[in-house]
Formats: sequence, structure tokens, C-alpha cells
Amino acid sequence: MAIAATPKIVLSVNNLKKSIKNKEIIKGISFDVYAGEIFGFLGPNGSGKTTTIRMLVDLIRPTEGTIQICGFDVHKEHDEAMRKVGCIVENPELYSYLTGWENLEHFARMLPDVDENRIREVVEIVSMDQRIHDKVRTYSLGMRQRLGIAQALLGRPSLLILDEPTNGLDPQGIKEMREFIQRLAADGLSLFVSSHLLSELQQMCHRVAIISHGEVIQVGAVDELIAQGGRVVWTVSPGEHAQRVLQSSEFVISAIAVETDNLSNLPTTIMQISTQMNQEDIPKLSQLLIEQGISLYAVEIKNPTLEDLFLRLTEGERIE
Repeated sequence: MAIAATPKIVLSVNNLKKSIKNKEIIKGISFDVYAGEIFGFLGPNGSGKTTTIRMLVDLIRPTEGTIQICGFDVHKEHDEAMRKVGCIVENPELYSYLTGWENLEHFARMLPDVDENRIREVVEIVSMDQRIHDKVRTYSLGMRQRLGIAQALLGRPSLLILDEPTNGLDPQGIKEMREFIQRLAADGLSLFVSSHLLSELQQMCHRVAIISHGEVIQVGAVDELIAQGGRVVWTVSPGEHAQRVLQSSEFVISAIAVETDNLSNLPTTIMQISTQMNQEDIPKLSQLLIEQGISLYAVEIKNPTLEDLFLRLTEGERIE
């Protein structure tokens, strides 16, 4: 998914640190979130995700570093910054004995310039027109999540922070939530999404930050991050000669492995050789192999999933 070349920065986190009882929990993390972007925040259990989110909305103060939302410092210009952000940390806080509409009316009274027309707008945005006057206790988990998002949207934020928005949803609910989040971004809203569902972040996000032990170890576009860990598999003959050529090639970045899983029905001279290399160098290396008298049967690009990348970067740590 592509975004504008020079987008506006909606959330800027710079050298953020947090120490508790002389133990550094967050260790100087930095990243930006752009207008209209879905930014994923991914980390193992205990990596500092929730602590970071609580600092973003000024629930706890950082030991060091700055957070700006739409150019306003979260701590020095608290009120101005908080008007630009909507947030659901963990589960939405709702009154189950009230209707969805009554819940929104209650929260609207706490905000300036939020009238009945705005309530109708957010109800339409989250597609709850048919059930908004039912008691919240009759809602499914997915509907409660949608009502929580409607509540967070009442103040017309530029940034929406969602902590595990698909947690507990069934596959259909997850799909609907993903599509809903993508629609919000298409309308210009920026979304910061924390999730343990790696496949969902891969499908949903423009960029992700991977955090481990309180440090952001990688930030980038999902496709670019995945491509970094990709392999190119060459099916060639004669295999030993091809292996020597590939090993000495300037285009190959890292070690070469011979793959044999798919070769049981092929002549013994044919070999599959896995390389780590830049994909743009494939045509040059293909030409080199042919010039060396090597028969080239297939070239296959094997990109890892976001889960593969995550496990490699965090050395197999478990996610939440």
C-alpha cells in the first residue's frame, strides 16, 4: 500500500525513554506516523508496547524524550494535543445498561462542539444505524469495538490509537474490522494499531515498527521489510558448477544453501540453490549464469511473511 511521497507527520515520537524503579523499560524509541497512514506497532510480550501507548496519550509521563501530535507537545500542550487524538487502550469503556446512542450522548457531553449531528455521523461511520438504540449488553464483541471507535471519533481526531482492535473477534469480525480500519485511513485519518496478529498487520498496515526489550529494532513499509529477508531460489544445471559461480558472484549477499525438497523427480545434475541478494540484480545474475554455460530452469523469489521477519529480528521471542 502506497502513501503520499511527502505526507504530513501526525504523530512524532523522538528518543522516548521510560524508567521505573531505576530500570529502563523504554530505551530511546523514535518513529513518525503520517496522515492517512495505518501504522502497526508489533512486539513480543513485555516489549513495552502498552507502556508506549500510555505515554502517547499522556496517561504516564516519559523519563525522557518528546511526543508531538499534529505539532503539539503531548506534555507541554496537553489539551491541544489530546483534542487531536482518539484512543482505545485495551477494551472500550462502555455502560452496558445504556443503549449505544445513550453511551455516545454521555461521552459527547465531555467534549466541546459535539452535538447530535456529530453523533449521527459517527454512528454512520461505524455502520451501527440498525442497532444503535439497543442496550449495549446485547452487543457482540465486534459491535462493542465499533461503538468504542465511534466514541473515540466523536471529537474529530486526526489520529486514532487502537490497542489490539481485533482481540477476541472471530475470523469474520477480524475481516470486517480490518476493512473498516482501511476505510478510515482512506478518508484521511491516521491510525496507530497495536496487534499480536502478524498476518493482519501485514494485510492492513502501510508501515510497522517492531519493538523488542523496549527498543524499536525496525521501522519501515511492510513490503520493504519483508523484501529484506527474501531469498532467490535458482533451479540450475550443472548444479556444482552453478554453485561455484553463485558463490563467487558480486551479486550474492550472504551464504548459499542447497535445497533438495522439490528435486526428487529431476536429473541429479539439476540443483536448487538458495541465495540472499537484491532482487533487482536477478537479470544480471541470470545473464552471468547463462554466459557460464549453465542451464537456468527457474528463478523463484521467496519473500518471508511478517511473522518470519518478526521471529528473525526478535530471535524467536513470543508475541502477545
